[in-house]
Amino acid sequence: MVGKMEAVNGVKSGSNSTPATFQSAFFKPDLSLKSLKLKTKQQELLIRVSILTLVYILAFITRLFSVLRYESMIHEFDPYFNYRTTLFLTEKGFYEFWNWFDSESWYPLGRIIGGTLYPGLMVTAGLIYSIVRFLRFAVHIREVCVLTAPFFASNTTIVAYFFGKELWDSGAGLVAAALIAICPGYISRSVAGSYDNEGVAIFALLLTFYLFVKAVNTGSLAWALASAFGYFYMVSAWGGYVFIINLIPLYAMVLLITGRYSMRLYVAYNCMYILGMLLAMQIRFVGFQHVQSGEHMAAMGVFFLMQVFYFLDWVKHLLSDPKLFQAFLRITVTCAVGVGAIALGVGTASGYISPWTGRFYSLLDPTYAKDHIPIIASVSEHQPTAWSSFMFDFHILLFLFPAGLYFCFKRLSDATIFIVMYGLTSMYFAGVMVRLILVATPAVCLISAIAVSATIKNLTQLVRTKSKVAHTGSTKGSASGKVSSKASLDQSLPFQRNGAIALLLGAFYLLCTYATHCTWVTSEAYSSPSIVLAARGAHGNRVIFDDYREAYFWLRQNTPQDAKVMSWWDYGYQITAMGNRTVIVDNNTWNNTHIATVGRAMSSYEDEAYEIMRSLDVDYVLVVFGGVTGYSSDDINKFLWMVRIGGGVFPVIKEPDYLVNGEYRVDKGAAPKMLNCLMYKLSYYRFGELQTEYGKPPGYDRARGVEIGNKDIKLEHLEEAFTTSNWIVRIYKVKPPNNRW
Repeated sequence: MVGKMEAVNGVKSGSNSTPATFQSAFFKPDLSLKSLKLKTKQQELLIRVSILTLVYILAFITRLFSVLRYESMIHEFDPYFNYRTTLFLTEKGFYEFWNWFDSESWYPLGRIIGGTLYPGLMVTAGLIYSIVRFLRFAVHIREVCVLTAPFFASNTTIVAYFFGKELWDSGAGLVAAALIAICPGYISRSVAGSYDNEGVAIFALLLTFYLFVKAVNTGSLAWALASAFGYFYMVSAWGGYVFIINLIPLYAMVLLITGRYSMRLYVAYNCMYILGMLLAMQIRFVGFQHVQSGEHMAAMGVFFLMQVFYFLDWVKHLLSDPKLFQAFLRITVTCAVGVGAIALGVGTASGYISPWTGRFYSLLDPTYAKDHIPIIASVSEHQPTAWSSFMFDFHILLFLFPAGLYFCFKRLSDATIFIVMYGLTSMYFAGVMVRLILVATPAVCLISAIAVSATIKNLTQLVRTKSKVAHTGSTKGSASGKVSSKASLDQSLPFQRNGAIALLLGAFYLLCTYATHCTWVTSEAYSSPSIVLAARGAHGNRVIFDDYREAYFWLRQNTPQDAKVMSWWDYGYQITAMGNRTVIVDNNTWNNTHIATVGRAMSSYEDEAYEIMRSLDVDYVLVVFGGVTGYSSDDINKFLWMVRIGGGVFPVIKEPDYLVNGEYRVDKGAAPKMLNCLMYKLSYYRFGELQTEYGKPPGYDRARGVEIGNKDIKLEHLEEAFTTSNWIVRIYKVKPPNNRW
């Protein structure tokens, strides 16, 4: 049977088609290129997504210097407690974690873990660990803890983009994401291994602010509820949530005063406050503080004031007489303020409303902690910020910040008012306390991004402007005047374009220097774990001091399981987590009297200190000493804080007894009590026999640059148990009492 066959792929079986026809039938390059051609909006979207993806990856990998240079390890002091509790959570489950009584810390008092911490960080890392294990990746919980902060730093760049877009435009959002990805002020707390609360808290803080501003701009109930959940995550992660619950009411108050009250603000604030408060009260460490603490009263006061404004707005629509409404307004406002003041006074007097905490006072008054709470002032990150620290952490953002404020004031809106208030308040607190540079960094990056975006946009418009050629064939007198004015304008355009090009090149150069500075700071300053020290040798080679881990490993292997270790509170978390031994005090610093007792023991004579140690069942004493290596963050340099904290509770300890004419010395001219106190003896025991530096006498302290005053140290009630290879950590065993018979 012969018949016509169907055409297949456009070619008939019986046709004598040429090769060219066959190729054109099967391959159509023109059509494929046209199909790949994107519209302008699609191209812009593709570029934005590509830039955001690169920024997201950059934010993660730039925080891995510490892993590449050292190893995957937990940094600093507090992160070791967070790691220990996260490990307990993954092994025992949430119920056991939430009801865990830790008998290995604050002996003999112990600590209720679930009621004295913010669990957001641990739960987040535990959830990530569960997901990774579910996907059949064999990882240890330590690796998850090490990489949690870089992961959330990358997520913060996405939030910064949407926040910048909401405040200004998509260009500002992209710049904000790029700036915050590498800003040293944020990297300092989000490098790999920095497993601290701030690693996830800054993400939660910026997310809460973005969702709230979005709710105010749209009046959407969904965005308001989302901001409440963001606030709940922030409360679960870090005590810095107090900044949110005070800034948002302050922002709402400013909008009310400036006549910007609207139903959008009413919906956003009320939903965020009510739901956020109810959710925050589920955190045991917060509980009823949200309705009883003086730090939260501003939010409650603005909430009631918002109801008054809504009531007045309703009455205004009912009353047609303006004079009658003005009288009603005066009476209502007076009554509301009076009732609020009476309620606040009665609540404070009765004790229902607790006063502000010492930390809150120290933010408002930088000298408060130094005069009243020395344990807060003793922490280095609680000191006032020097200008060099601002320049080190912000670089050119310090100069772009005022320019961004100018652009925000030039285009005032509900959103820009919020970022201005966030920027100004956070910069004030950053000046009061070094640690709070971290809180100011997102605001500085966002406001600086607005300045960069607006400036570059204006300059590129000048560059793209094309000069118009004036018509010379006109014969009318009036037209000749217009032509001459246009010609003069066209002559100035090349100069404007050249100036704009020069400014664009200058801006590009400044941004390149910012990127270079951020990379150097991240690599050299913020990627060194404090538990492993590094220095440069005489020939420029890098020398590693791993004494901390050496000492903790010795404790774990060579001391009884129930041994109690006394040290200054800085090292408590590390001893418990890495040495697995019970400590007397640790970094939680919740009991000032207990810490003062340790300070009294360290600053007393050996006989007196021995009685204190016996009362606390101390088996070993650990001190950190930097006289051999030149390590300046040792216990001798911290000793005056032990004296001050101990003397604040026990008047028998007096700081002038350890000073000579107001000067702190450890050489021959030191005070007699200083030369014979327990801390001095434990630090310098056998040190007088050691030659630390060529050309210097034995017993030369390289950290303080002097020869010690007491070289003949004898110990009666303690004996040296272990000293690390570089003498940085020294451990002494407390001798049992002599047989009375």
